[in-house]
Amino acid sequence: MRVAVFLPNWIGDVVMATPAIRALRKLVGPDGQLIGLMRPYVADVLAGTSWLDAQIIYGKPPSRFRVAAPEVYQQLRAERLDRAVLLTNSMRTAWIAWRSGARERIGYAGEGRSWLLTKRVPPRAKSDGVPLSTIDGYMRLTEAAGCEPEPPRLELFTTPADERAADAVWQQLKLPPGNEVVILNSGGAYGAAKLWPAEYFAELARRIVDRRGEKLSVLVNCGPAEREIAREVAARAGSSRAVSLADVEKLPIGLTKACVRRARMLVTTDSGPRFLAIAFGKPVVTLFGPTDPAATATHYEREMSLSLALDCQPCMERTCPLVHHRCMRDLTVDQVYAAVVDGLDAA
Repeated sequence: MRVAVFLPNWIGDVVMATPAIRALRKLVGPDGQLIGLMRPYVADVLAGTSWLDAQIIYGKPPSRFRVAAPEVYQQLRAERLDRAVLLTNSMRTAWIAWRSGARERIGYAGEGRSWLLTKRVPPRAKSDGVPLSTIDGYMRLTEAAGCEPEPPRLELFTTPADERAADAVWQQLKLPPGNEVVILNSGGAYGAAKLWPAEYFAELARRIVDRRGEKLSVLVNCGPAEREIAREVAARAGSSRAVSLADVEKLPIGLTKACVRRARMLVTTDSGPRFLAIAFGKPVVTLFGPTDPAATATHYEREMSLSLALDCQPCMERTCPLVHHRCMRDLTVDQVYAAVVDGLDAA
């Protein structure tokens, strides 16, 4: 059996897809082929795993009149696919799947793309109208493709290069062993509505490094576009044991994976690093503002999800439509630190 899996674009969604990828690996068996179609950075998230036999990387189309480069269609057709399973929900990827020549094309119905699919799965909603979590929605697609049920455990691995990069960071920033490091992740590519104020993160960092009975350090994580926020948090914390990745020259996804894997725990907004921590079995405190905790429920006992459950939540907007941003600003440092203490005690 030769199966292509069309992988999501968001880092967190890719990690939530790992149970589905495992299920598809078992479906094709040792003699079959599982091919992943993905954006370039998705390959970095999955680096170190062994589920895929081949990867087809596709970026932005060469022109606005094309859905994908001709080479993408050529590579897919050359695989002589039996099935294509679309974990994506766009017209673009449904069109690519149709052009691939796969005899069966399984994906979510709707979005005007149902005619391009041979098996249509209802969008992620339970019969009572409550949305299925992303993980469970992906598993529904794989079961429609013939897979056996798979435990919803998220899973990732690092590469030797990832670990060497983290070793260099630990040396550059003079960090102690990982069980003495708490990572704070203040950013989020989704938009400003997800952000917890930098001054709150700084106060949280101060409390963590001052925690009695332990000599903990704080590492503020960031991506290339979040360096200023990370630098501000570390500076405001005012401690030599609160440092950031802001001045590290290169910030690949693999480095973040390796840093999270070796740390004690993670405190984060609802963004990609949240799922990295879960995949590596770390305690994680997740701060929810505009997004819905139920939509990305992870079935993970060591995650502490904090949300004020205001009347305006979840709005799912990238910036606060009411301007006040109370969903994050009213979430206090006291509340978050209490969850951190619980996580540290249980780690």
